[in-house]
Amino acid sequence: MKNKETAILRIHCPDQRGIVARVTEFIYQNNGNIVALDQYTNTAEKRFFMRVEWELENFLLERNDIAAVFGPLLGKPLEMVWDLKFSDNVPKMAIFVSQSSHCLYDLLARYKAGEWKVKIPVIISNHNNLEEVAAQFNIPFFHIPINKDNKKEQEQKELEILNKHQIDFIVLARYMQILSADFVKNYPNRIINIHHSFLPAFAGAKPYHAAHSRGVKIIGATSHYVTSDLDAGPIIEQDVIRISHHDTVESLIQKGKDIEKIVLSRAVKAHLERKTLVYKNKTIVFE
Repeated sequence: MKNKETAILRIHCPDQRGIVARVTEFIYQNNGNIVALDQYTNTAEKRFFMRVEWELENFLLERNDIAAVFGPLLGKPLEMVWDLKFSDNVPKMAIFVSQSSHCLYDLLARYKAGEWKVKIPVIISNHNNLEEVAAQFNIPFFHIPINKDNKKEQEQKELEILNKHQIDFIVLARYMQILSADFVKNYPNRIINIHHSFLPAFAGAKPYHAAHSRGVKIIGATSHYVTSDLDAGPIIEQDVIRISHHDTVESLIQKGKDIEKIVLSRAVKAHLERKTLVYKNKTIVFE
């Protein structure tokens, strides 16, 4: 059975009595059927967060009128920061890669299997050795080599490609380049990165070698939204795997790749399902 089209509303605002009642009453009065609702109150910040999803079938307001009615009625009086999306809107995702293929293959396999409602119009890389992977999935591949001397002009080329294809968000699937602040500001909370969780203890080119030499007992991965602060953006998803003295550097690296794939896919899924909401430098991930 085909899923019914839904509206997805995400809000945060100063905490006060009656927010849930007023939002759900708005949906009820317009003949909406709520299919998901999750809420959270940050008591320290006195901030309220909510995600609510309802069916559009038989809803009295046309979808193009919902925002115009909700804003003056509830958004402004309750000082909400809010966002409205629709389930049948299919986002366009660009993938940035370098030379590692494990995350790219995992993303493309899930895409090909129909796990996600998403389009992937482009893959962009600062190397050309993964062009064959893009070809296997019939996705246009753009090789944009970058160094410290041409970074600004090359990033401008990337932005032109993204704008041409109307990209909604970007996934850095082990893209080993630091994006400039000027680039990042074009996609606020719309660039997802993945990296190992050794930072800051084991920074540098060979973190698994350094971790192995210290006898670490767990390894993990972190996926986060990209900000101008390197690897310090709001975290979306994390996970770990236990290891032991039996593990070699090679087995650590392999297990690291496995956990990176899983964590990145979870983060992308949460973003696609509009289950993330960023406030300050923290990501609320709704159930």
